[in-house]
Amino acid sequence: MDRLDAMTTLLAVVETGSFSAAARKLRVPVTTVSRRVAELEAHLRTKLLQRTTRKVTLTDAGAPYVLACRKVLEQIGEAERMAAGEYQSPRGELTVTAPLVFGRMHLVPVMVEFMAQFVDVRLNCRFNDRVLDMQDERIDLAVRIGQLPDSSRRARRIGTIRRVVCASPDYLVRRGEPRTLAELETHECVGFHGFDPAGQWLFARPEGLAVVPIRSRIMFDAIESVIDAGIAGAGLIRVFCYHVRPALRSGLLREVLSDFAPASLPVHILHSHDDMVPHKVRAFIDFCVPRLQARLAP
Repeated sequence: MDRLDAMTTLLAVVETGSFSAAARKLRVPVTTVSRRVAELEAHLRTKLLQRTTRKVTLTDAGAPYVLACRKVLEQIGEAERMAAGEYQSPRGELTVTAPLVFGRMHLVPVMVEFMAQFVDVRLNCRFNDRVLDMQDERIDLAVRIGQLPDSSRRARRIGTIRRVVCASPDYLVRRGEPRTLAELETHECVGFHGFDPAGQWLFARPEGLAVVPIRSRIMFDAIESVIDAGIAGAGLIRVFCYHVRPALRSGLLREVLSDFAPASLPVHILHSHDDMVPHKVRAFIDFCVPRLQARLAP
């Protein structure tokens, strides 16, 4: 039994959720996946996976073993990259995650410039409004919006962004512009599942944050749909300022209630490497941070 192959196969089964999906990922027959896992369980004299017709789950013994396998394989990968010269010159694949619209609007143009300069680096972009686990997803760099939890990740601040409430000029003519938070009760609002709790928006008051009920007859899980609905006159929307900067500049939307906007949120770029930072990661940070800071400048 090749133990490293067996560990890699076990991780593939856990990450994909099935033997057949792991086989496709590894490009080997399903029988090979089953054999490697069985040999590993026989070697350890314990059951690592609980298999049913619908899913595969880790046993109590399997959960800590998978964590150890992941660490071993990551250390081997780091050693191989060092030996191959990755820590001396930028090369190899770099996986980057960011919020969907932020990535599309700000990261994509910077990444195109980066690739033109660093021709041996391949970028794997994971733009998603869901926060991806950097270790589990093997992500090198992540853009995070908001206060960072206590973490061992290294972070560089690239700016701040604020939330804005806005609506189309047509809607404001029809319904009037809200001047106080109490007036929100009389307005239609477009909800977004990714921000505040359903039916509530947070605002700043001298005594602290205020939770204001809103009336939302329509909600979306994609920010682009929220913006489209706002431009179409469906009601007030609440988004990050960079989401609607072009629409505000062109007059398709107008900001309201700016006096009640909560404090701006910090934006950081995080990387998952501690002692040995691959040159591709350092090169990306050094290249992108000043450019992103310029794009986020007021």
